[in-house]
Amino acid sequence: MSDFDTIIHQPTRLRIMAALNALGEESQMEFGALRDLLEVTDGNLATHLRKLEDAGYVRITKTFVGRRPRTYVAITPTGRAAFAQHVQALQEILG
Repeated sequence: MSDFDTIIHQPTRLRIMAALNALGEESQMEFGALRDLLEVTDGNLATHLRKLEDAGYVRITKTFVGRRPRTYVAITPTGRAAFAQHVQALQEILG
């Protein structure tokens, strides 16, 4: 039986990983769009993204569009593999 990933297993982080995993290999999502999709606060999302970034599961890119700062989030290959393993563990329980 596969093991749960305790970093991903937290509900908000699981939803973040699921949303990012649904994007294409080289795609990223703007912070505000992810926040709105998940219906969480800026601070809550930032805290969970930091945990995922520290684990190497997401990559955060900060840029400027004109004079306005923009933050983009993408899943890393390590994050995609960890998410797939976590989903497999969940499917084994349900199977």
